[in-house]
Amino acid sequence: MSAMHFSRRQGLVGGLAALMTMALRAEAGAEPKAGAKAKACIVLWLNGGPSHVDTFDPKPGGRFKAIKTRARDLWLAEHLPRLADHGDKLAVIRSMTSKEGNHDRARYLMHTGYIPNPTVRHPSFGAWVSREIGATSPELPNFVSIAGPSMGPGFLGLQHGPFIVDDPAKKPANVELPAAVDEARFQRREGALRAMEARFDLDDPQISGRQAVYEQATRLMHSPKLAVFDIEQEPEAVRKAYGDTKFGRGCLLARRLVESGVKLVEVVLDGWDTHQDNFERTRKLMGTLDPALSSLLAELHARKLLDSTLVVCMGEFGRTPHINAKEGRDHHPAAWSAVLAGGGIRGGQVYGKTDNEGAKVVERPVTVPNLFATLTTQLGIDPHKMVTSPIGRPIGVTDEGEPIRELMT
Repeated sequence: MSAMHFSRRQGLVGGLAALMTMALRAEAGAEPKAGAKAKACIVLWLNGGPSHVDTFDPKPGGRFKAIKTRARDLWLAEHLPRLADHGDKLAVIRSMTSKEGNHDRARYLMHTGYIPNPTVRHPSFGAWVSREIGATSPELPNFVSIAGPSMGPGFLGLQHGPFIVDDPAKKPANVELPAAVDEARFQRREGALRAMEARFDLDDPQISGRQAVYEQATRLMHSPKLAVFDIEQEPEAVRKAYGDTKFGRGCLLARRLVESGVKLVEVVLDGWDTHQDNFERTRKLMGTLDPALSSLLAELHARKLLDSTLVVCMGEFGRTPHINAKEGRDHHPAAWSAVLAGGGIRGGQVYGKTDNEGAKVVERPVTVPNLFATLTTQLGIDPHKMVTSPIGRPIGVTDEGEPIRELMT
């Protein structure tokens, strides 16, 4: 069974990581590479593994009817009517396949592009994006995760980890001075900290990195850009359009963050691990996903941001075509779906195909490394770039993935 485990400690570490990200941006070196189609990416993470045959790959005779979309060959489940109206913007990959049917292993795979390996902790996709193109907004994190922990930076260093926003309806934690600390006292504390840390070895990148994080944390606390986290500034009609849900508010915040220069935002919708009562639970989850994703696409398009913002909607695997004794579907990594939009992706297309049940991929299988190579290429990141880990091991941005040119404009 799937569960989101997110402790306060993880949150603090995640927040610290993001602040380090901001601090060490100069070290990362990075501006978007020439030819990049996308400047930013929003990942909608459907935690638990959504049933592909009940959402993006409906089959004749299925429990949910298939409905037409704005794309001629693309049909979606009937409980995604608003998303269907944006079919011309979507590239639905119906031939994703892997061998990882365990939640933790599959979640690792779909966040890093690598199967778990006890000898190395691979960087997440967000961490790579932070390192490679995160350089334009020094007052905001490069990598933000909303309503979930996402995945850490691996050997790239804590500075490239996610800044975690647990509740998009509230300000990030610890950005205001405590009641007993005024600005003058805060400045004195900062000075004391600098004096103590001056005795440490500044050649150690972990120490210098943490010092830079403290400085950036201060800048964030005093930055007018903090207002971007306040979604109440949006008109009521806009907030309603995304849906009165944590995920809907997260998608609205994601749009605001990307608009303000954040490079990668992940928004989590949990609950797709439907071993029991699959149809009712999946129907309700689509009721949350549909207004949020369709509003996100509509707003990015209206604000002329969709062409430069890559939107990805996926989970860790699909679910079995057969129904179990508890009216549920079990894990199924052999065949499943992922949805892409914007950021130089050619919309209005279905890529790949499963058999009549949705059990096997029968046309154009897509591996996880190839999906990641497609995403990084659109962001101007060389999927074959190699980085040496602290123990001297060369690790690629992707696991020898090749971009899928047919998905690109």
